[in-house]
Amino acid sequence: MKRIMVVEDSALHQKMYDMILAIYRSKGVEILHAANGQEALACLSACPDTDLVILDINMPVMSGLEFLRRMKAEEAFRDIPAIICSTEGKDEDIVRGLRAGARGYVKKPFLPVQLLDLIARVMAPAEGR
Repeated sequence: MKRIMVVEDSALHQKMYDMILAIYRSKGVEILHAANGQEALACLSACPDTDLVILDINMPVMSGLEFLRRMKAEEAFRDIPAIICSTEGKDEDIVRGLRAGARGYVKKPFLPVQLLDLIARVMAPAEGR
């Protein structure tokens, strides 16, 4: 079973992701949720075969960038692709996210099609797994 984890502290944004990702859920993809980086690491430990992580940067307890650095430092999670969706959209924010290991970056607010296109591109190589 394929899995996408959404790491987002806003309940409103989590609902938005659920609506956007409904097309994946209808194809049997499980959508996991974590409210911060610390919860996301625990979730990855429980589901190390997660296929994609979508995460915010600004979260309590552990930021998205710190989570991403820790995720990429763990051999078991290193190859899981990540997409950052954040209100932090300056060039230096995007570069910082990509250097931390993200495969894509979408600035909030975004159109659902922007995220869906990026997910399709990022997950395409993983389709053969």
